[in-house]
Amino acid sequence: MATKPELLIDAASLADMERLIEAGADAFVIGEARYGMRLPGDFDIAGIAAAVKLAHVHQVSVYVAVNNVMDNATVDTLPEYLKALADAGVDAIVFGDPAVLMAARTAAPELKLHWNAEMTSTNYATANYWGRRGSSRVVLARELNLEQIIGIKENTELAVQVQVHGMTNIYHSKRPLVHNYFVHQNKDGAEENVPVHGKREDGLYLIEAERPDERFPIYEDANGTHIMSSDDLCMIENLHELMEVNIDSFRIEGLLKSITYNETVVRAYRAAIDAYYADPQGYAFDDAWLDSIAALQDPARELSYGFFYKEQVY
Repeated sequence: MATKPELLIDAASLADMERLIEAGADAFVIGEARYGMRLPGDFDIAGIAAAVKLAHVHQVSVYVAVNNVMDNATVDTLPEYLKALADAGVDAIVFGDPAVLMAARTAAPELKLHWNAEMTSTNYATANYWGRRGSSRVVLARELNLEQIIGIKENTELAVQVQVHGMTNIYHSKRPLVHNYFVHQNKDGAEENVPVHGKREDGLYLIEAERPDERFPIYEDANGTHIMSSDDLCMIENLHELMEVNIDSFRIEGLLKSITYNETVVRAYRAAIDAYYADPQGYAFDDAWLDSIAALQDPARELSYGFFYKEQVY
């Protein structure tokens, strides 16, 4: 019998969580800007505890992002923070920095660990290295193709998480580049906390001279500047290929999307997962699942397969 994968998404608020749970989400990534990156909402410890309470009533999991680039001051606060997360009952933390693992070992050894090193989680040997040090899951890099993903799954005992929908991060700087530019130009709004895409009516984009029709959204927060992909990953038509090889968790990236859009995406992927799991041999894709997403898709953002079917050249 195929493994029924978890359907994972982020959430900006408890109200959003309620809607996404009803739509069929199995798990959420949330967190606090000081410790986690690219979060649509900021949850302090009290908010995280409330999220856990809400989720667990519905048999849904909560993972907290502790995957920021850590400085000395933040590292000093990790033991207390991780202990508070354990006390709140979170199901796992998502980390990339070994400092988080070391702090968790002493302050909250019961916490489950999901290793996410962004672009460097690209092979099974490194995944297994972190598995031997306590990680139970590897979050794979978005730049891997299907063959590489299968190769990792076949050679690790860790649960494997793969992004299947939404925009991807293609660049990150710790510097607030947009804010600094606005200050330099003496623009109105330069003193706003985050003058970025999603905070302004028209959004902010990077456009290359060679590709003027492609817009790369700029997302800036307390952790710096992030440039996102110009298209949205969408694997719903081929989701069964990942289920056939027992990928454990399907991640939907909800950043910079409306709750209505994210709710629709979750419903569609929920339907596809349930249909395949109920009858793998008789599974047939329903065009209505993709149509529901396409009806809300920004026409300036193409739905694509990302790197899944690209031949990797080194």
